[in-house]
Amino acid sequence: MDEVVKIVNDIKGGNIKPIYFLMGEEPYYIDKLSEYIEQNILSEEEKGFNQTVLYGRDVSVEDIVSTAKRYPMMADRQVVIVKEAQDLARTIDKIESYVNNPMETTVLVFCYKYKTLDKRKKVTKLLAQNGVVYESKKLYENQVGDWIKRVLAGKKYTIDPKANAMLVEFLGTDLSKINNELEKLQIILPQGTVITPQHIEENIGFSKDYNVFELRKAIGERNQLRAYKIAENFAHNPKEYPLVMTTGLVFGFFVQILKYHGLKDKNPKTAAPILGVNPFFMKDYDVALKNFPMKKVSQIVATLRDIDVKSKGVGANALPQSDLLKEMLYKIFN
Repeated sequence: MDEVVKIVNDIKGGNIKPIYFLMGEEPYYIDKLSEYIEQNILSEEEKGFNQTVLYGRDVSVEDIVSTAKRYPMMADRQVVIVKEAQDLARTIDKIESYVNNPMETTVLVFCYKYKTLDKRKKVTKLLAQNGVVYESKKLYENQVGDWIKRVLAGKKYTIDPKANAMLVEFLGTDLSKINNELEKLQIILPQGTVITPQHIEENIGFSKDYNVFELRKAIGERNQLRAYKIAENFAHNPKEYPLVMTTGLVFGFFVQILKYHGLKDKNPKTAAPILGVNPFFMKDYDVALKNFPMKKVSQIVATLRDIDVKSKGVGANALPQSDLLKEMLYKIFN
């Protein structure tokens, strides 16, 4: 994110490069940077003649070079944006001669999503030498919560830890998808709001009472009635709560409990980062630690591996999701 801010600040300060090669697994920042360039380098009057958007599937590298070599009309610069540039992966090296001597009056932007150039290649080194090469890396799941907090803080919102964790659980690491949902909340809620699980449930559709966090909490507390009630809700909504996701998250929970048993220092502040757990949820792990001895946790981990295999249709004789969920809970509690 710091690199993105630097690129934007450089452009604001007039330090505009002739080429921006935006690449990587995470498309969110690639889109944001290309949108910023598209909206801010030229005035509205200049854009009509001097801003061109091309798509990698529709053009060749030669077409891009030809467009980039044109002179601007009644403006200091022209902007050429190549979206879906990854479709040119087989021939992208042909851009080398242009990169070696780019037009100073052209700002050429490549949106090269889900892939990266080999950094050892001459073309990549030339791009870095004569322009900007930005790699947008996918965030790990344990980094997404902090990203959500930073994005919301920039818009003058805060978020409850449980609400934050719900977003990560249900939306994963897709920053574009998460940002879309955050923007919906910002339309509805005034600045200064603390976003809560209730807001998530009412406006995005994730239940604050029936989700994997609540299931894991009920299991950790050995609250069988609550756990079976949540499992029943999951069984009635298999598309929203696929069994593979449920077993995977419960499995991860018990793996973390196993690690927690093995830690000498069980201070929640030091244990949370080791376990990869939001400190807000450590109280749930403390309860589970007391309710499930290390030997029992080891047995549960083995059981969950078996349930996970069955949930993928191996050796389960097509058992319905409800039966597998009941089997999972029965073996955890007994």
